[in-house]
Amino acid sequence: MLYDWRQPVTPRSLALWFLSTAAPAPLRTATLIGRAAIFGIEAAAMRVALGRLVRERMAVQPERGVYALGPAAGALHVRARGWMRAEERVRDWSGAWIVVLTHHLGRTDRARLAVRERALRLAGLAEAAPGMWVRPDNLTVAVADEARGLGLEAEAIVLTRARAEAREEAAFRALWPVAALEEGYRFWCAEMAASSARLADAHAIDAARETYLLGQSVLRAINSDPMLPGELVDVALRRGMVAAMKRYNAMALGWWDQVG
Repeated sequence: MLYDWRQPVTPRSLALWFLSTAAPAPLRTATLIGRAAIFGIEAAAMRVALGRLVRERMAVQPERGVYALGPAAGALHVRARGWMRAEERVRDWSGAWIVVLTHHLGRTDRARLAVRERALRLAGLAEAAPGMWVRPDNLTVAVADEARGLGLEAEAIVLTRARAEAREEAAFRALWPVAALEEGYRFWCAEMAASSARLADAHAIDAARETYLLGQSVLRAINSDPMLPGELVDVALRRGMVAAMKRYNAMALGWWDQVG
């Protein structure tokens, strides 16, 4: 998804990122407030966000004035931190599909439905029909286990190594916006290259702010990517984006080391 990555961030998203980056080490409130100030976020707003995260079990307080990532953030943290090895999750595609059936789980609980569909999409599945989600069976990880860790109910029916008939095959292959995905790979590579050049002589605080805003947008693109096989998408472009992000991330960490 392409959008203006310079738009303001929320205290909640910042707090989660700071805690995730530091994990498993905790961070003091003063450190979190100081970093948030780089983005124009006031101390009171950060304290409110931290309190809410604790209530949601997304954060914990090992001691007074100290915060760490909480148990409810575990699965998302693991996935978010796995972006550097994203391409290692992909293997050659035999043409088989993974099919997840959810029609028997119901749709009346809107909150439960939102969690379920988010988990399926994060695992790279697309809805082929009501209650039927599919993706190419081309990952080295257990897709069902990953989706369940993100919120898919254990009762979902999972079929692996499924073969589609010709009509279904064509319909399945058309489920992902391949042109938009490839446009995104090119866009984020260009944005990172422009940012790297722009920040060559920047002030550390300005550079830290920009690298966070852009870096998080690229990471969101990587972590939400369906990781399709080469038969469906230009994987060289995707690999180029991940490689560019590794270089950009190394630069960003250098700027953040300077601001503390």
